[in-house]
Amino acid sequence: MVLNMNKLIFLLMMVLSTLIVMNANNWLGMWMGMEMNLMSFIPLISKSKNKNTSQAMMTYFLTQSLGSMILLFSVVMNPLIMIKFNFENMWIKDMTMLSLTIKLGAAPFHWWLPNMMSNMNWTECFILMTWQKLAPLTMLSNLNPSSKILNLTIILSGLAGSIGGMNQTSIRKLLAYSSINHLGWMMMFVSMSNSWYKYLIIYSMLMGLICYMLNFKNMYFLNQLMTNSPSMMEKFTMTMTLLSIGGLPPFIGFLPKWMVIQSMINSELFLMLMIMLMLSLITLFYYMRMMINYILMFSTMNKWMMFKYININFLYLNISVNIMLPVFLVLNFF
Repeated sequence: MVLNMNKLIFLLMMVLSTLIVMNANNWLGMWMGMEMNLMSFIPLISKSKNKNTSQAMMTYFLTQSLGSMILLFSVVMNPLIMIKFNFENMWIKDMTMLSLTIKLGAAPFHWWLPNMMSNMNWTECFILMTWQKLAPLTMLSNLNPSSKILNLTIILSGLAGSIGGMNQTSIRKLLAYSSINHLGWMMMFVSMSNSWYKYLIIYSMLMGLICYMLNFKNMYFLNQLMTNSPSMMEKFTMTMTLLSIGGLPPFIGFLPKWMVIQSMINSELFLMLMIMLMLSLITLFYYMRMMINYILMFSTMNKWMMFKYININFLYLNISVNIMLPVFLVLNFF
């Protein structure tokens, strides 16, 4: 993404529109912020004479417009539109939740997300997987959701995210399905606690690290992992980050899932917890499958440190972030 002045203006608009959604005191203001967010993200991914980005733009516009129409209809149908957040009718609340799941890319409305990500570069994928989730999740938390429809969406998101990534050769699609699985955990956290933003912060931090590495190496498919010759340090860092995103202890990626697990145990949702843990293990499996080939390939450098490939300070930062879980436990930050 070339950061010229036009892109900078749209990037600023995207940030401001999300802040409008987070600070609005009525549903109509939130809808307006979501529309601004939609119209500022589309120019960010546009490139002239590129069919892939045109397809991604149309996919994003159509799905988000559908979600916005349902959202606006359900908001206008609420008689207390400008007074309070609570909905009088449950079906209006369920329609609002439905529109937000379409905007988030949660199952069963998730098909647009992997197809769209496969047509974008890593910077745009990172924004879509992290920042673009903030506004809809904020609206979802204002709904105070706790219904059977939400639980069904959470289970379907975990299932789609785990099964969908099994036979993928595209790293972008694989991370998209992983994002859908993580979205199920985030929505479960939203329904139980106001601390769901901690999950999103840690997930965004890890996705930033992995997207930076993949963008630096210009890798988009699994077979490209075998073509370049990384040092052992790069292999170690990449493996640690991906396993952390998969939620394997003792890495930092396990911390947000641990917070959700604790909240679910306190709420006595044991069956949901078992289902989500089993589905999360499948996502960890396809990360392991990817990393085993990456570690065991013979085209590696013999030395641990190779400064000419990637900044060594970034690798140190990456490792430090991923092994911070014991620090959080000792200092009781969460």
